[in-house]
Amino acid sequence: MAFDLTEEERMAFASELNRLKEEHRDLDAAISALEQMGPGDQLQIQRLKKRKLVLKDRMTFLEDQLTPDIIA
Repeated sequence: MAFDLTEEERMAFASELNRLKEEHRDLDAAISALEQMGPGDQLQIQRLKKRKLVLKDRMTFLEDQLTPDIIA
């Protein structure tokens, strides 16, 4: 459900979304690197995966706010 956002709010949400997407990609790379190192620090991998899920939830929220509702 997209609310009527000011242009400033839209820009702030879009900027945060881009930053979160970049962090999400970085976490993907870090997780892959740790997994390729063999049976490494599973706790660290789980923490990174949990952080990725938190980022994904926030990204979904921001995308919903930036996308106007279309009534079919």
